[in-house]
Amino acid sequence: MKICYLDAFSGISGDMTVGALLDAGADQAALLRSLESLGTGATFRVEKTLRRGIAASKFYVEGGDHKTHRHLPHIVDLIGAAGLPGRARETATAVFRLLGKAEAKIHDVVIEKVHFHEVGAVDSICDIVGACAAFDLLDVDEIHSSPVNVGSGTVKTEHGILPVPAPATAELLTGKPVYARGPSVELTTPTGAAIAVALATEFGALPPMQIAATGYGAGDKDFQEHANVLRVLIGETSAADEATTVSVLEANIDDSSPQVLGYAMERLLEAGALDVTLESVLMKKNRPGTLVRVIAKPEDREALSQLIFAETSTLGLRIYSAERRVKARHTMEVETPHGKVRIKIAENGSYAPEYEDCRALARETGVPLKQILAEANLAYQKNIR
Repeated sequence: MKICYLDAFSGISGDMTVGALLDAGADQAALLRSLESLGTGATFRVEKTLRRGIAASKFYVEGGDHKTHRHLPHIVDLIGAAGLPGRARETATAVFRLLGKAEAKIHDVVIEKVHFHEVGAVDSICDIVGACAAFDLLDVDEIHSSPVNVGSGTVKTEHGILPVPAPATAELLTGKPVYARGPSVELTTPTGAAIAVALATEFGALPPMQIAATGYGAGDKDFQEHANVLRVLIGETSAADEATTVSVLEANIDDSSPQVLGYAMERLLEAGALDVTLESVLMKKNRPGTLVRVIAKPEDREALSQLIFAETSTLGLRIYSAERRVKARHTMEVETPHGKVRIKIAENGSYAPEYEDCRALARETGVPLKQILAEANLAYQKNIR
């Protein structure tokens, strides 16, 4: 499967995305034909430039209809009438619908009546459509993104001076891992945030892949602090150990009962925690206590933090990032005398029955869990002979 990783260490915008994908090998002539089919009257230019010594491609949209206020139905109709490949048309429409949903919430109006301001201009429409067409030209099957650098300070908009990230950007990136580093400017625009959130299946560390191409899309300014580029990495999935970034949440608790902590563990796992452990510790003043440790996806960090505060007596949490290594694996289903069980199989051949499947069968049938586990193991061994 071909994947694209958006490395947004200097943020992400629509034009940076198009530039990076062209730099990575997307067919420029085919891309420009797709954009011309929008009928906006705009012209397009791609230039090679440098950002802190890094060669990058800068994508420009020039001229065209200067109307800046459009409603979502108008933009959807514009995309639908263009000569775009089916997948590019669908993804571009999905990006604008996500933008519309965010703007509707911010302005408290129905989505059909949202006025797209900056993102309704010709350049923003062409940036989004161009990015979606470029992904299609590169035959990308799946998109991943790094945590997003949003920048800081303020930005001038149609609504006046607003803090960074702008309201639409903040709304779009809700639940996604973000940070601010570098100059006090807007690094991630609403168009860039919408592209990443609408199309990326995961935000985190670089997924296991064999890199085939890289590309750099230049931002408008050349900063002293870092190269102002969006980097994309294109390649095939590999069987390498998966390295992902996780958030670790910890609290030392000495005034909650075992019942409360046991229930909290259940709630955290139900809410998406990757793992929860309770460890006996000796705390200050020689008090026996419990160390609660939760491993979470970065996008689930805030929700799980609030759940810990709600379900336990702790007044504070330690939160830090860690790298998680996971072996490449797949599953297959086997038939036992009491029902079907999934088997998890690692790349090195090791395997294990899925506990929850075995637990469910044991409860349904009254057969001891250890017998269900043994039958599942035997069924798998027979299957591979």
